Amino acid sequence: MFKKDLDLERAWNRLMIRLSDLFGKKPANVEAVLFLVGVNELGQGIKNFTKEEKQDLMHIAICKALSLSGFYVLEGLDESGWPHWKLVKKLPHFDLLEQEKLLKMHLLEYFEKEYP
Repeated sequence: MFKKDLDLERAWNRLMIRLSDLFGKKPANVEAVLFLVGVNELGQGIKNFTKEEKQDLMHIAICKALSLSGFYVLEGLDESGWPHWKLVKKLPHFDLLEQEKLLKMHLLEYFEKEYP
């Protein structure tokens, strides 16, 4: 494992501990963290979401996280208050492991900026 990968995993584990302390339960995986970010970005509080809404929340989170590097910009909110994003910079082609690393890096940055 490369040093940068080890540093990323250490930072990710620190975030998991922090989220565990906040919510009383450690998020199971990156998707769980994306869901939390999506709920936060939607700003409508915790409620029961449909399967489709959960997928939409994860999409919101991915767009928000990747917006930190200029891949997406917020277009606005729809009539229900759901944010809509526009891809403005082509994403690099990565395998699944690299995609997860990219998301982790951006999610770490998200929490550093939103919850210092």
